[in-house]
Order: sequence, then structure tokens, then C-alpha cells
Amino acid sequence: MTVDSTDQTPARGETRADRAYQSLRQAIGAGTLRPGQKVTERGLAEQLMVSPTPVREALLRLEHDGLIERTGPRTVVVADIAERAIDDLAEVEIGLRGLVARFAARNATPEQVDALDAILDAADDLLIVIVSRHRKGENVDRHVAALLDRMQEFNEAVNACAANPMLIRLLEQSQVFSQPERRALRLEKIAEDDHFGLDRYASHRALVRALRQGDSATAERLVIEDAQGGLAALRARPRRSDR
Repeated sequence: MTVDSTDQTPARGETRADRAYQSLRQAIGAGTLRPGQKVTERGLAEQLMVSPTPVREALLRLEHDGLIERTGPRTVVVADIAERAIDDLAEVEIGLRGLVARFAARNATPEQVDALDAILDAADDLLIVIVSRHRKGENVDRHVAALLDRMQEFNEAVNACAANPMLIRLLEQSQVFSQPERRALRLEKIAEDDHFGLDRYASHRALVRALRQGDSATAERLVIEDAQGGLAALRARPRRSDR
């Protein structure tokens, strides 16, 4: 079992306990930490390359979430209900993303919608380059990373359109995967399948049209469908068998 290290500078306002919590929650959701698996605070601290204190705080939060069960002062097991708990969390995240889109349709200014279109124009240009160079057998890693940057910029711009900081904060707290985890998983999936995520790409243009028209119901529906597909794809187990 390997859990991604948290040995990096935390984001603004984020503690090492927060990062440990996100890393462990992602490991549970992805199946790296399996139901019934026994782990220790010290062992997790070594893998995450942090002191035991932030791991202890993270485990208390995970215990409160119902994702782990304590079997001793410094020992826990991953709860058998972890998959259901992650499913519930995903449902909350999807609902909040839809609500953000609904608020965005009500509050987006013409300038903000124009900016969203401009981001997608830049993403379209990158996608053309990626497809062209991939056909020639050229390395496209740098362009794929740039495309992911544009998509993150797009999502943040939609959040800004909602003009509801409290709602955005709730969304950030409920995400199944943190932004770094989501990006790492997407890169892994793209490495396995270079068409990963392209089937949902067109929905971004439709969302911009809905925001421009102030169509909150359509905006909410589009984002919910996209979030459902995106989370399902990121959580899907690899097709190949573990060795």
C-alpha cells in the first residue's frame, strides 16, 4: 500500500493535517487503502512524510466521517462502509457543483461569460495541437498539462460567476478529490487512454451558452451530468489486473 506524500508546502490556509486528510481520503476512495485493512499512525506518517500529529488529526476526521474504525490507541482499520461513504460524499459534491452552476447563471456578467469563451478558445487551440502531435508520435505531455490548466481556470471562473463564497467553500470541503489529486488522476487516466474526458469536453460550450442566456436549469443539469461522469471516470479501477 502506498499513499501519496504530503511533503510539500500547503496551500494558503491549508494545514498539514488537511493535506494528510485529503491524501488518506483519496487513498480510501481509490481503493489504495482497502476495506478492512489495518494501518497505524506511525506507518501512515512515514508514508506521508509528516510527523504523527497531523496524521492523528486526519484520522480523527476520517473516523468522524465513518471511513475508518479505531481498533487501538494508534491503530485503525478502513471501514467496510468506506465505499458507501465515498458515494455519499460524491453525491454531495455533484449536487453542490450543480448549485454553483445555477447561481452562476443568475449572476454571471457578460464580461465573465466572454472570459469563459476565451478560456475555451485557448483550450480548443491546445486540443488541436495535442491531436496533431499525437498522430505524429510526438510527446504531448506539456500540452496536456497546459490543457488541464485551462480547464482548472475554466472551473474557477465558473465558481467566480456564482458570486457565492460560502457555497464555493462548501464545495471545496466536500470534494472527493483535492485539486492536486484530481489532476494527478487525470494524468494517469490520460496516460492509459489518450481520449479520456474528451466525450465530456463539448458540454463546456453548452454551459457557457446556458450562462449567457441566464438558463439556470440547463446550466445545473449540464454541470451535474459532467460531474457525475467525471467522478465516475476518476474513481474507476484500472482495466488491467493488479500484479
